[in-house]
Amino acid sequence: MSEAADWNAQVIAEFRANEGKVGGAFEGAPLLLVHHRGRKTGQERVSPMMYLPHDTEPDIVYVFASKAGAPTDPDWYRNLTAAGEGSVERGTAAYRVTVRELTGAERDRVYAEQARRYPGFADYERQTAGIRTIPVLELRQA
Repeated sequence: MSEAADWNAQVIAEFRANEGKVGGAFEGAPLLLVHHRGRKTGQERVSPMMYLPHDTEPDIVYVFASKAGAPTDPDWYRNLTAAGEGSVERGTAAYRVTVRELTGAERDRVYAEQARRYPGFADYERQTAGIRTIPVLELRQA
């Protein structure tokens, strides 16, 4: 198992054992588990990630394909956008979601709010400047 896969497995196990709460790098942050199918393998994958809740609609959250400032998009982003759907575990709830990619001013507004709340996201944006724009996905409960 790769180091990243092992780290993800530990976060997933802790999330499930503690009703969606984890320590370490994610301590105190809103975290969910996103289930998606590999577009090439068809295998189900689970990716832990931070999210931003919508201001007024509780059935919408936003996730950010930052990949910690890497120059390429994460596989989970490509899998979700290809499928247009997935599912999430949020706290003790699990549900299906539809996927919509935000663009333009809408994307910029939502990303700026995440970066305001969690400055690491501003760092990721600086690291990817001129290379790629970090995608923002809206996950809406189906």
